[in-house]
Amino acid sequence: MLKPIKKLKLQGFNNLTKTLSFNIYDMCYATSEAQQLAYIKYIDEAYNAERLTHILTEVCHIIGANILNIAHQDYDPQGASVTMLISEEAVIPAEATGAEGPGPLPDLMRAPEPAARESVVAHLDKSHITVHTYPESHPDKGISTFRADIDVSTCGRISPLRALNYLVHSFDSDIVIMDYRVRGFTRDVTGKKIFIDHNINSIQNFIDRDTRERYQMMDVNVYQENIFHTKMILKEFGLDNYLFGTTEAELEPKERERIKQSLKREMSEIFYGRNLAR
Repeated sequence: MLKPIKKLKLQGFNNLTKTLSFNIYDMCYATSEAQQLAYIKYIDEAYNAERLTHILTEVCHIIGANILNIAHQDYDPQGASVTMLISEEAVIPAEATGAEGPGPLPDLMRAPEPAARESVVAHLDKSHITVHTYPESHPDKGISTFRADIDVSTCGRISPLRALNYLVHSFDSDIVIMDYRVRGFTRDVTGKKIFIDHNINSIQNFIDRDTRERYQMMDVNVYQENIFHTKMILKEFGLDNYLFGTTEAELEPKERERIKQSLKREMSEIFYGRNLAR
């Protein structure tokens, strides 16, 4: 782990844009169309606007932003929109500015009970946070996949990496695919351009050890372009964790094995980003 860069004296406002983007995936096997619909309904209720608003509110607190106003609207038959107006004028803790290390976990905060789901947009002056959810099902193989896309983009000293640990734990997913990019430049008092204001050698360094031990992780980084990419997939596979509306004990051995292989194939294809040869 690299040491943080010493405090920089800038000419004016820090114009660097730091963007954290990641996709999370949860898998499920539902044997009937009714069970698939029930799973999508469950996901829709578990990750609705109220729950996502709470998650983004905590993200803003973690990175040191100040929330000015929250407006949200649920839609019929499903979905919601949330907008947060946020100022960067709040006191920014030193650890929010990009020092390399894991941020806080959800159980360190007072989290209300989950309630609602779908699209969330938050504005941090010139910055933003967005969340979109995408439940879908395979047409004939019984596999349903829930995906959430999250983008946290900040300008100035604050860094979204401080909230990464909290976000990973808030969704507790089978697969997480993350990208972090620092764009633009700012200047020091002599006019010299600064293209990154903190040290980073891997997104993994911002995730706690217990989580890293639970997941197989892979990095693809382009250091000279300040681009960092990490993929995570759960190491252990328990079939009961993926069955919706039934249990492993209720299935015949051949059916259990067939479902297990179908789920593992689905997860591998998503993790590697390509269809595997049959």
